Amino acid sequence: MGQRLFPGFDAVGAPRRRFGVVAFVALLWCAASARAEDFPEYRLKAAFLFNFMTYTEWPAEVGSTLHLCIYGADPFGREVDTLQGKSVGSRSVEVLRRASGESLDGCQVVFVSAAAIESLPRVFDSVRGRPVLTVADSAGAARQGVALNMNVQHGRVSFEANLPAARSGRLNLSSKLLRLATEVIQ
Repeated sequence: MGQRLFPGFDAVGAPRRRFGVVAFVALLWCAASARAEDFPEYRLKAAFLFNFMTYTEWPAEVGSTLHLCIYGADPFGREVDTLQGKSVGSRSVEVLRRASGESLDGCQVVFVSAAAIESLPRVFDSVRGRPVLTVADSAGAARQGVALNMNVQHGRVSFEANLPAARSGRLNLSSKLLRLATEVIQ
């Protein structure tokens, strides 16, 4: 049995892993350097969401499907629907939409929309102790406890990571992902 060098890969998968890492870095670099007028903002943010899921180590209890729940008013529209059925390692993505106040049971990724950001305490209470990756795109959300928070500055998408928030859900964020963050809260 090969040593696990990277989530979802063993030593035998090293060439494929290197290609995947290079492709991921290239996608994030292109996405981060793309200007909002070149690509719709939420198309880029949907790509970031997919990469966040890909470069998160999920506990086995998560199962074969990652339920990506958009909480509150959906800013993505059809852009996030392109993730439906995509593979994240051995898991597939299912996109769900939840109104503010609706249950987040069964969600493994929760994107809290700007319209629902005041509901963060309720979201945190709802997912506490479960393997859930919280993501937002609101100023200060990482400092409030969201694991990954996307920003747009000077027309470019970037993100911040909150390691204690990720770890509270028993999730490990890849060092390759963390190297691309503009800020990592320890």
